[in-house]
Amino acid sequence: MSTSVDAATAVAPRPRGGIGQSVSDSLVVAKRNLIRMTRIPEMIIFGMIQPVMFVVLFSYVFGGSMQIGQSTSPGIYREFLMAGIFAQTVTFATAGAGAGIADDMHKGLIDRFRSLPMARGAVLTGRTLADLVQTALTVVVLVVVALLVGWRAHEGVVKALGAFALLLLLGYAFSWIGALIGLSVRTPEAATSGGLIWLFPVTFISTAFVDSSKLASWLQPIAEWNPFSATVQACRELFGNPGASQSDAWPMEHPVIASLLWSLLIIVVFRTLAVRKYRSATA
Repeated sequence: MSTSVDAATAVAPRPRGGIGQSVSDSLVVAKRNLIRMTRIPEMIIFGMIQPVMFVVLFSYVFGGSMQIGQSTSPGIYREFLMAGIFAQTVTFATAGAGAGIADDMHKGLIDRFRSLPMARGAVLTGRTLADLVQTALTVVVLVVVALLVGWRAHEGVVKALGAFALLLLLGYAFSWIGALIGLSVRTPEAATSGGLIWLFPVTFISTAFVDSSKLASWLQPIAEWNPFSATVQACRELFGNPGASQSDAWPMEHPVIASLLWSLLIIVVFRTLAVRKYRSATA
């Protein structure tokens, strides 16, 4: 008997803790969510259709009526537009993240995770990482569509990759807002609605689709200090696309730094709030 016990003890994995366990558990949960996404392909397909529709509609419906600088050329507007569409795409994924977490809560899956020896924050981190992968795939498809309608990046591959990195960082930051919403409501439907309500003013009161100087005077400072606007301006700068803001607001003068700082701040604040909500909701 003692020999059997000693053998079982010898092969049993040592308990882990701290950052190592949190990272490992997060990756396991992320893998679980990615596998689930592949088994429900319509989630990915529908997620790709919406941004493609935005590109086509804004490019060909509004393209000839928008003035960028002194030009109303549809081609110039398409290049101006795409940074905003990219940013809108990564942030609209927030609603899906919130709905997914709310669905797991509603089905009692979170209670099953609680019974496992895993880091508490890993469930949320894994979910947001999986959503980030899905968002990255959507952006790849969107880039292909953008190239087909005439968009180009003029500052080289390195700066273009830097712009996409800022976009994905913003999307990851906003997914933590979605996670908090998903933990705060009772149904996935409520999470979807709650995730979209605040996104529309954030994305449209910005420099994504028009220059801030075209907005009402009281809206201009809101748009210029909007984290979404900072990322859009940073992408235009890194892509070499037209539409650089003439505003003297600090985020518009230093959009790359502002975008990075905004995204990191959102991650720190909303990850803390989401993990705290998760612990209280599952306590």
